[in-house]
Amino acid sequence: MLGKALKHLPREKIQVATKFGVVKWESEGQRLYAVKGTAEHVRACCEASLKRLDVDYIDLYFQHRVDTSVPIEETMGELKKLVEEGKIKYIGLSEANVDTIKRAHKVHPVTALQMEYSLWTREIEDEFIPLCRELGIGIVAYSPLGRGFFGGKVVDEALPNGSLLANYPRFNGENLEKNKLLYTRVSNLAVKHGCTVPQLALAWLLHQGDDIVPIPGTTKVKNMINNVGCLGLKLSEDDLKEIGDAVPVDEVSRLGFGCVGLSGVYNAPLSHEEGCSIIKEAFNRGITFFDTADIYGEKHDNEIMLGKALKQLPREKIQGATKFGFVKSESKGRPLIEVKGSPQHVRACCEASLERLDVDYIDLYFQHRVDTSVPIEDTMGKLKKLVEEGKIKYIGLSEPSIDTIRRAHKVHPITALQMEYSLWTREIEDEIIPFCRELGIGIVAYSPLGRGFFGGKGVEETMPNGSQLANYPRFNGENLEKNKLLYTRVSNLAIKHGCTVPQLALAWLLHHGRDIVPIPGTTKVKNMINNVGSLGLKLSEEDVKEICDAVPVHEVSGRREMRLLSEYNWKLANTQLK
Repeated sequence: MLGKALKHLPREKIQVATKFGVVKWESEGQRLYAVKGTAEHVRACCEASLKRLDVDYIDLYFQHRVDTSVPIEETMGELKKLVEEGKIKYIGLSEANVDTIKRAHKVHPVTALQMEYSLWTREIEDEFIPLCRELGIGIVAYSPLGRGFFGGKVVDEALPNGSLLANYPRFNGENLEKNKLLYTRVSNLAVKHGCTVPQLALAWLLHQGDDIVPIPGTTKVKNMINNVGCLGLKLSEDDLKEIGDAVPVDEVSRLGFGCVGLSGVYNAPLSHEEGCSIIKEAFNRGITFFDTADIYGEKHDNEIMLGKALKQLPREKIQGATKFGFVKSESKGRPLIEVKGSPQHVRACCEASLERLDVDYIDLYFQHRVDTSVPIEDTMGKLKKLVEEGKIKYIGLSEPSIDTIRRAHKVHPITALQMEYSLWTREIEDEIIPFCRELGIGIVAYSPLGRGFFGGKGVEETMPNGSQLANYPRFNGENLEKNKLLYTRVSNLAIKHGCTVPQLALAWLLHHGRDIVPIPGTTKVKNMINNVGSLGLKLSEEDVKEICDAVPVHEVSGRREMRLLSEYNWKLANTQLK
């Protein structure tokens, strides 16, 4: 087909690339693949391609995949001969590793690498692109729209019957639902830039350097014309970062770990050795997201403890979140809490947290509560600067109002909200969650077990002396007795599902969407392991409804927050206008 098209075009103005190396056949109804890179196979494939294309030479000839059973020097040796014979002009490799590239380049200069590269596939940025630039090798970016995902496949369009995309994990089930949130974020940015999603995704790639050549494909002329429109889109460095940040490639675990309890809030504080041990065990169980705050523990003990744990774990695989904004004081022997969100306070808190955590950057930095006396634009402006300086990666808000979210998001994209969300606290379902999904903002669900209630606190276990739970209305007197009935209902359903109450309560939350990340905390390894068990619990829509109905929110007795924090409820969190 391409050969026929070339007959209608000026050959001298066309650069043709083709590839060799992947061999397919069928056996017992199954399609099988292999890779061949022998010298004989290289020559046979090249001559066959020249004949099919009906051309005298191939401009750029790629080895489609590396044959690891054949020294790359042998494959390259034959390709070099084909260059000398004038049958090919330039040599390329596809999906080669760093060592193979270096060895191949010594035999004959490699002109280009064909590698998968898009907004959601960026693994080549750390090693491959720098090496290629050092050697003068270009990058041909295949699947630059993420196999059509950023062209709207399965988001704006249904997947065609029999499409191979069904074989790709990113296009299936829960993965797809989670990835749709990324598409929403990019879609919102495309509106901001007055372009389409494919144009923005391709322009982002083009702005990575003149040595990056994306090769989007399509079966529709209108899509091709739309793609070409990306060439006229100009993006600043800030734009590029904003677009890249909209599709974070760091994978956050489905379940996080709330570290607050390790420093003694609901129980006695643990030693740093004990706390680090639990954090490390949580990581070993698949948890990679750990949440703390500068107010947790005496003298910021919680951040210091998490920092020590991070030294014993692979930092690049951890997403650490901390928070700023709360300031503790006393008046006439009574504890007081106020909130500060001034730009000066933001910077001072961030730099202090970096020092206590002993890290170069904070993955996700939350404003712990909204300072209504400071325009959110001022607070966000300083947070945006901290992102630009590399001190924080992503920005979050905790307990903000709809208006505050909207205004904050205009200054810089909000990655996540931290909101109380559990079986007995569901206020955010009507407004906050739909609005966040519209903007592509995730939800970090704190107190996902109702401050331990659905873990048995105050029901199967007595509250420790001095526990702050005594300050929460739901854990006191008649309120607690009424709420125990709700626990009993959930306990009966847990028996039905063959799991524990905490597992059922967490699974119920997890089934509300991939954008919901609960962060249960505990001081006991056995409880953490039990919580992780929620990830394997499958619930149907009927199950989710039955669990929900077991805890009607109008039957929950008592306010969710202690009096000290009631004025910082998200419903009251509108800030002054700028």
